[in-house]
Amino acid sequence: MKKSLVLLFTLLTHGAVAQIAAPPPIRVQAPGPGSAPAPASLLTPTANDQARFLAGLSQEGSPLGGLARRSEFNAHAKDLDATWADAEERQLGPIRQWAPLGLPEAVSDTAPLLYVFSGPDFLHAHTFFPNASTYVLAAVEPVGLPPDVTKLSEGELGASLRNLRNTLNASLSFSFFITADMKKDLQATKLTGTLPVLYVFLARCGCYIQKVENIWLDAAGKVVTDKPTKTAGARITFLGTKGKVQTLYYFSTNIASWALKQDASFLKFCDGLGTMNGFTKSASYLMHMSEFHTIRDYLLTHCHTMTQDDSGIMWKDFPREFWDVKAYGWYPGPIPLFKQHYQADLAEYYRMNEVAPIPFGIGYQWRPKQSTLIYGVTKSMVRKAIPVVEEKAGAAVIPSAPPAPAVPALQPAVPPKALPVTDEPKR
Repeated sequence: MKKSLVLLFTLLTHGAVAQIAAPPPIRVQAPGPGSAPAPASLLTPTANDQARFLAGLSQEGSPLGGLARRSEFNAHAKDLDATWADAEERQLGPIRQWAPLGLPEAVSDTAPLLYVFSGPDFLHAHTFFPNASTYVLAAVEPVGLPPDVTKLSEGELGASLRNLRNTLNASLSFSFFITADMKKDLQATKLTGTLPVLYVFLARCGCYIQKVENIWLDAAGKVVTDKPTKTAGARITFLGTKGKVQTLYYFSTNIASWALKQDASFLKFCDGLGTMNGFTKSASYLMHMSEFHTIRDYLLTHCHTMTQDDSGIMWKDFPREFWDVKAYGWYPGPIPLFKQHYQADLAEYYRMNEVAPIPFGIGYQWRPKQSTLIYGVTKSMVRKAIPVVEEKAGAAVIPSAPPAPAVPALQPAVPPKALPVTDEPKR
């Protein structure tokens, strides 16, 4: 009975895992930048071409240039440009400026990043942690097939791009996906699963996709490409913004404790990555429940940093003999949907300490000056000094992250441009 209730809760908050026939292994390889160009009309679109098209970016010289002249693409590109510019100004840019100051150990580290309950949110993983050698995302949403816009009929292109924008708008406006809406939007057209969203985020983050594969994990946690198993995933190799080769893994898997006991392939895969950095947000407070203690304990014993909002690991569950934990921003408590997960000890920390602000919103409390960010570093890791910002000659050196008043006043936020403001984002 208990297992059934946990499964129901997981489905309601994270969406059901689609039961679809496993696709054959697919590999898409793109030539590297600088290769001798061929006439665009003679080329087959690469994964990088497909990603730039879905992201509404320039198609000059692309095999998809003709398709990009369609009015549906132009409308898609215009809408995404506006939404992205708003997100860049309001959240992404401030995160990139603040993260090296507030999370210096994690941001500069090239160790793999483990992001659980992520959905296809490569965007925030890359924005916070641009230097990770490997990104591992895990959620219940299905992987799908590498998208191919050339296979969309004339009537399907507009609807597919519109549904993709609907999914992206929620993440760009609120910083998290509305799972039920995402499931509906990405099953309504031929752009199915999480791969179309991952493509958009990679392209818009300035990454160049080299290779895309559908993969699976065997019982030992090894990657296989020719034998479908219960744990399906995708592996994307790309050139990052600094010209280094990086890898993104997305796995569709249930990480409730009972599910991991039945199939530990995902954790065994992660074991092979060594010590990682951890990240999670908008995680439905699942790790507050005993039914998700396995993944909680795994993060605490296999990561040397942990960055999260208050919906991740409970404040009291960080063992202080092994972890140094601090918080940023403010703690207004959970939104009403999750009011039972209020943490009195976390509220007391904010009341008793001068907590530095964050210049962006994140998580369910996505409005600026209402967001909570928790950062833990294991005591075995050498701490890095927080950088300072030097003013012009003769001026004083100013700390990069000055403390905020103990009880900052909440201020009304400017709503995002992409979506109308609602009091409580649905889950």
